[in-house]
Amino acid sequence: MKIVMLSKALVSGAYQKKLEALARLPAVQLTVLVPPAWHEPGVGTIWLERRFTTGYQMEVLPIALNGRHHLHFYPTLGRVLRRIRPNIFHIDEESFNLATFLALRAGRAIGARCCFFNWANNERIYPPPFGWFEQYAFRHAAHAIAGNHEAAHILRQHGYRGPLTVLPQFGVDPDLFAPAPATPTRDGLTVGYVGRLVAAKGVLNLVEAVARLPDTVRLLLVGDGNLRPQIEQRVQELDITARVTVRPAVPSTDVPAVLQQLDVLVLPSRTMPNWKEQFGRVLIEAMSCGVPVVGSSSGEIPNVIGDAGLVFPEGNTDALYNGLALLMQQPALRHALAQRGRARVLAHYTQAALAGAYYEVYQQMYHQP
Repeated sequence: MKIVMLSKALVSGAYQKKLEALARLPAVQLTVLVPPAWHEPGVGTIWLERRFTTGYQMEVLPIALNGRHHLHFYPTLGRVLRRIRPNIFHIDEESFNLATFLALRAGRAIGARCCFFNWANNERIYPPPFGWFEQYAFRHAAHAIAGNHEAAHILRQHGYRGPLTVLPQFGVDPDLFAPAPATPTRDGLTVGYVGRLVAAKGVLNLVEAVARLPDTVRLLLVGDGNLRPQIEQRVQELDITARVTVRPAVPSTDVPAVLQQLDVLVLPSRTMPNWKEQFGRVLIEAMSCGVPVVGSSSGEIPNVIGDAGLVFPEGNTDALYNGLALLMQQPALRHALAQRGRARVLAHYTQAALAGAYYEVYQQMYHQP
């Protein structure tokens, strides 16, 4: 079974573990097509990391309109598909994007069975031409994959009637994202956030909550984004500069070392008019590292956390403060949540488990009449 996957997300090295696991499954010949980099708006350039590339082929394609989520595309894609001639073409893009429309056309031209992937979990009607792209995808895709249940519901509401599976895009490697070796108990508490420094992530709420906690509580923020100057200004205004550290983003395979420094990981995302949290991958990365997690109620966060962490109403700084204060005062609760989180990841979110689930989808597509 020849599989081609087109994905800008796979410039991230940590995500590539799923590909190695997929390539080990029976009769799989896997080729992955990626751009040389992705320009994430408000954050910066994410360059291709070649970290886990055993067992499959990775090819770099030129990308046009890089950084435009709905309008980017790959000018040489058709030629590459004609050379490889896959049975299955996984388009790791939303149904309403130009990249998906053009990739579907190229895949159909060689007789490949195509699927797309949707994260979008906020209800909106797409204007032309994006609504046209979406309807074309609905007519011609052999399968749809939704990253969360809200996204699956919206696909059905918008008229998709074909086979549909709910699966996260990527899991974690529990050997890479592992608990830190036992270390002597340290004084105080280190609370952390790892991700984009943008308004939708609610980091200012976290800064304000930590400012109300005792001086023994430190805050580590790791990431890039256009909100960084406001965060640094707010830290100064609250007079907590001595206990807040802001670091630039690190390569994906260095994230475990960052998470292992934390006592608590917080994802305080806030729903915006055109976005709400679609999954919150850093949650499962922290849980895999045995770090207790606290998340807001935005989007998919409560479903990802389950009973393995604390959830607070999004935008509610008082509730976030109360949750952090509780964890500070109860080390036994932190320990229990850490154990539950690791167990939840091993049960549901490993790269190997997700590779097997995607393999089943590809098998269904391959054997469709």
